Amino acid sequence: MDKVQAFGKNFSATFSPFATRTQQYVKEQLGQVEDKTELPPDYIELEKRVDALKQVHQKMLQVTSQYSNEAYDYPPNIRESFNDLGRTITEKVHLLSNATTPAEAQAAFTAPPTAKPQPKTFNHAIGRASLASSQLIQRNSAGAGEDPLAIALEKYALACEKVGEARLAQDAQIQSRFLAAWSTTLNTNINFATRARKGVENSRLMLDAAKAKAKHGGAAFSLPGQARGDEHDEEHMTEEQRVEIEQAEDEFVGQTEEAVGVMKNVLDTPEPLRNLADLIAAQLEYHKKAYEILSELAPVVDGLQVEQEVGRHESFAE
Repeated sequence: MDKVQAFGKNFSATFSPFATRTQQYVKEQLGQVEDKTELPPDYIELEKRVDALKQVHQKMLQVTSQYSNEAYDYPPNIRESFNDLGRTITEKVHLLSNATTPAEAQAAFTAPPTAKPQPKTFNHAIGRASLASSQLIQRNSAGAGEDPLAIALEKYALACEKVGEARLAQDAQIQSRFLAAWSTTLNTNINFATRARKGVENSRLMLDAAKAKAKHGGAAFSLPGQARGDEHDEEHMTEEQRVEIEQAEDEFVGQTEEAVGVMKNVLDTPEPLRNLADLIAAQLEYHKKAYEILSELAPVVDGLQVEQEVGRHESFAE
């Protein structure tokens, strides 16, 4: 019996504050509250800044989370087969270089996979299409010597694969140094601020409920239009009511000071800006590598084009 009574006391102690806060909140929503404790202007300003920071994180993560999706730039109209994705372009070129007949070349090109399927990125797809096109030309121009376009397409395929690998390296950097960090800020630091603000709101509701209870002589909750108890001014407060209000005020002040500290910490941390710098650095590194790869390829293809033009003019001259 003692255990049952103890449980009842604990349940009442836990439930009563919740019920009091809920009742006060409902009264405010119904317009039954005459006086509501105002939060300091500086505190409200901090809330606005934290809310803005939260929206910034949500908006940026909504877009940049695509870096976690390997195929974010993979054309939806592409239909690549199991063999297309079976080996890397570099592996296929190596096998093709050892082929001595068209049949061996075809076998090398369609060799079974040795590892996981190749990446589905736009650059990898272009590379695979370029290599397949190069082989298509080679197979249909047997005995005519090396075709400049076929050579250029093969070199372009290898370059595209390198660019695609650089893009995957960029994505990995962004995932670990930006997405993970911003998600942590959103789900941890900003959530801490949200909980602290909730503590302030709860303590304010308890304070206003205590004030209302003393002012109206402990009148019960009523719907709009219903009569309330006679109002009591501060002179008619009991000592118990004064103590209750003072304790509620102390709790409210303490919760507010704690929330201010948490919100300032969230707003002052340099992490978001540092993470954004990491995002830009990863993008810069990718575009730099892509530029270097294509800059090395461009003069080679230009040279093949010039050779083709010279050979064409010479054949016409003959």
